[in-house]
Amino acid sequence: MNTAVTIRHGVPWGTEQQVAALYWEAFGRKLGAALGPPERGRAFLARHLHHDRAAVAIAGDGVVGVAGYQLDGHGLIGGGVRDVLASYGTVRGLPRLALLALLERTPAPGELVMDGIAVDPCHRSTGIGSRLLTEMREIASRHGCSRIRLDVIDTNPRARALYERHGFAAVHTERTPYLRTLMGFSAVTTMFRTLPAPRLDAEEQPR
Repeated sequence: MNTAVTIRHGVPWGTEQQVAALYWEAFGRKLGAALGPPERGRAFLARHLHHDRAAVAIAGDGVVGVAGYQLDGHGLIGGGVRDVLASYGTVRGLPRLALLALLERTPAPGELVMDGIAVDPCHRSTGIGSRLLTEMREIASRHGCSRIRLDVIDTNPRARALYERHGFAAVHTERTPYLRTLMGFSAVTTMFRTLPAPRLDAEEQPR
């Protein structure tokens, strides 16, 4: 690809469908049981995005990469109980809410939780994932976070290798064999990257 790629904080208005399509392409197997079928799931994601909870990669007029995160009670993917029930109905919506609850992760104080990275297939292996991770570190630092946390599933070894190259270390693996048939994975590994303490300006140094 010869088009220059820029990284920015926030989902540009008008690109919600692009971001939802990227996210579904990367995580549709995991989300499908809760939000599928695909067309309906992508529409739900696009309708309930929190624009300020992502870093995106832009080439030309299109979004070609996205990294979502959770902080201060909000993540990239929004939509609460009422939204799910309104979109899928009560009978079909309640089981979906139970599945979504299995994917919930709440940040600890001083922690930014990543929701994963999705890159357009035509732009993979071009360094976009690394650039998005760099932007995540900068966002976390600006918010005074001391670490970044993410979960990676056992069927995505390439993502885990990327995270390890960027200083993330595995701290816990939860076996979830009951989810293999339903969501396509049977283990989730939690990884952390500790961030350096913010540097003080000369006038802020302790005396």
